Order: sequence, then structure tokens, then C-alpha cells
Amino acid sequence: MFKNRSTKKELLDAEQIPETDLFQNLKELHVINSLLGGYQISLNALKKIEFNNQPLTLVDIGSGGGDTLKTIFNWSKKNNKEIKLYGIDLKKTCVDYSNHNEPNESLNFICDDYRNIHLHVNEVNIIHASLFCHHLTTNQIIELLQFTIKHKAILIINDLERNRFAYYSIKFLTMLFSKSYLVKNDAPLSVLRGFKNNEWLDMIQQAGAKEYTVKNKWAFRHEVVVYG
Repeated sequence: MFKNRSTKKELLDAEQIPETDLFQNLKELHVINSLLGGYQISLNALKKIEFNNQPLTLVDIGSGGGDTLKTIFNWSKKNNKEIKLYGIDLKKTCVDYSNHNEPNESLNFICDDYRNIHLHVNEVNIIHASLFCHHLTTNQIIELLQFTIKHKAILIINDLERNRFAYYSIKFLTMLFSKSYLVKNDAPLSVLRGFKNNEWLDMIQQAGAKEYTVKNKWAFRHEVVVYG
């Protein structure tokens, strides 16, 4: 079952999820990202981008609970990087959670499809997608890559490697420690919906990108950077 990506939908992709259940899921995902160094992958990718003492606009697509954007905000302040930060997510409940959980007036959370971001932001320099792409089909990922190229942005992807050890490890850990049925179901399924290096390379080439990097990161993640 590790040879090809799973096409099974995660529970989180359902249109209607009780607010209490979704909030518990978002809290636990933040803990998992913190303990396993998931945020650091995004920050390391950002360090490679030339700011040239100019303000840049970053949009976090599929922003979920907003914790990644808040982490990027803290990094930008610590490193004197001027970034306008936006998060965009289809679920209004996620946007509400992002606005009320450790609120930050410097962050802008939008409920919409990422493809409509230019209705809300004039120019996007960096598109960031953490644990978002494994929710998409191959064709949808290629469309995201082409969207990035069209708008001459830099795309940073932080997502899961499809790996046997990662699958059984997260399945065991969430079974023991998670209080969320969403996390218990979706965390191991997310790994099965994850990627191999050659799959990233194939999608990037199909999209027509010329400049990119694909790197393996701890723990069983990929850092993909595409320059549009």
C-alpha cells in the first residue's frame, strides 16, 4: 500500500465537521508539528529567500489553525524580515479558530479558495503550503505549481514522505496519545497520501517549472521550493 498514493479522503476533508472536534484536531496538529520539527522545515526554506531589504507578501494556503503563519510571524520579527502575512482556508471554522486562538492583528486570515487570493491581495511573492498538498490530487498539485509560475511567485511546500516506518509510528503514537478521532484516522492516512521524491519531480516537470529543489527532511518530510 506504500507503492502508490492513497486516494482515500481524510475525515478532515468533509464539509461539515463539529466545531469542537475540529478545534481538538487543530490543537493536536500543532503539538505534532512542534514536537516533530515540522515548522522548522518551513523556516529553513524561508531563510533561503532573498528579501533584499524589501517587504514581501506571503500567503499560507490551507492555513488550518493558523499556527504555521504565527510561527512565521515570530521568525520574521526575530530576524528583521518585513513580511505581510495572509492565511487562506476553505473552512470558516479554521479561519475562526485562527483569529481567536492567540490572536494577532498583523495576520490576515481569509475564508476562500487559494485560487482567489488575488481578489484579496494585490501581489503575492511567496506561496506557502504546509501539510496541504497531500489533500490534493496529482492534477490539482500540478495546477498549484502552474498557478505559482503564472504569478511569478516562490512556492514553498512542506509535506509528508510516504514511508512505511512513518505510517506505523504515527498510527501507534496517535492511538496511544490522541483524543481526536480525526487525528487518529487522518494522521496515518496522511502518510499514505504523501509523496516519494520522484513523484514531486514528475509533477514539477509536468507543470513546466525550470528552477526548483526537492529535499528530504526530518521527520519523513519533503521540502520543495519552486521558483516561478
